[in-house]
Parts: sequence; C-alpha cells; structure tokens
Amino acid sequence: MSRNKTSISKKSSYREIGEFWDSHDLSEFWVQTKPAQFEVDIEAQRMYYPIDIKLSNNIIELARKRGISPETLVNLWISEKIKQERESA
Repeated sequence: MSRNKTSISKKSSYREIGEFWDSHDLSEFWVQTKPAQFEVDIEAQRMYYPIDIKLSNNIIELARKRGISPETLVNLWISEKIKQERESA
C-alpha cells in the first residue's frame, strides 16, 4: 500500500484499516462517502484450456475468415459437439 492514508480511516496499512473498520460502522461516515460507478458482469466466467499452437493458429485463421473471435468459434464448436454427444447418448 502506498504511504497515503485512506480518506476515512486515515490509516496507512491494511492491518490498521482492517482494525479501524472492525470497530466502526460505515453509517458513522456516510456523509463523507462519494458516489461510485462501476460495471459488474456476473455472467462472464472464463476457463482456460491448453491448445496446441498449430491448432490455435488454425482456429484464429478460421475465425478471422468468419469475422468472429477465436473464442466465439471455439465456443460454437464445443456447444455443437456437446449437443451431438447428448443426442447420441
């Protein structure tokens, strides 16, 4: 953490900040807070799987030809394969 103190607790270490908030409630300092804007994407989750470099290059090339991202192409193919497997089971 930088040498700067936090705006409300005036503490400079994570431990001190934690100790401060263990003994205080945000409602005591509500007038000192500022609105914040942020986005949360709760649907996005990524899993990474190793892919051979030659196979990856082929995926990139085919995706480019279709005008889609490699990630989208791989997801489409895997979805199709899963559907086929379920139908044949």
